[in-house]
Amino acid sequence: MEELIQIIQGNIQYAHFIIFGALLLAGFNIPVSEDAMIFISAILASSHPEYLPHLFIGVYMGAYLSDLICYSLGRIFGPKLLEIRFFANMVSPERITKISAYYENYGVITLILGRFIPFGVRNALFLTAGLGKMNFIKFALSDLLACTISTACFFTLYFYYGETVIEYIKQGNMVVFSLAFIAIAVLWYRKKQVA
Repeated sequence: MEELIQIIQGNIQYAHFIIFGALLLAGFNIPVSEDAMIFISAILASSHPEYLPHLFIGVYMGAYLSDLICYSLGRIFGPKLLEIRFFANMVSPERITKISAYYENYGVITLILGRFIPFGVRNALFLTAGLGKMNFIKFALSDLLACTISTACFFTLYFYYGETVIEYIKQGNMVVFSLAFIAIAVLWYRKKQVA
């Protein structure tokens, strides 16, 4: 991470474009960590405050457009996408059905919580929303709210507290992931009891 920060810092006037571009690649499921890009942007902004607006806008727009790209992949290519092993391993047809039901029942909350869950869950949620044919406007507006909350929160924390807050965020992400898993298990169990 230090090397990447040094490379970007050496080209600070272009940092927001580099980060924006890297995040767009993440929309195509190329393994670029959104969390790392937010962290790098915030750390650079804290040491170069004159670039703060550029860095925040770059990381925010990159994260949001990345989500729309991932959604669009699922929406446009649909089930054909699942014929590609990489995507098939990410999302099974059963998971598409389950997550689509969560979107229908819980909408915005699903996206907001999903944005705080690491480990590739975000892209799986966005891809599934596209595969499940979630309304584009509904997805775009819900994700805009979710992206605004998560990006602003993480950027602010990293900007003011830097590396000292990373361990707390990792622990928080694990708590959110665990709670989401438990909630899904409970809902699944209840649904089975009703059926």
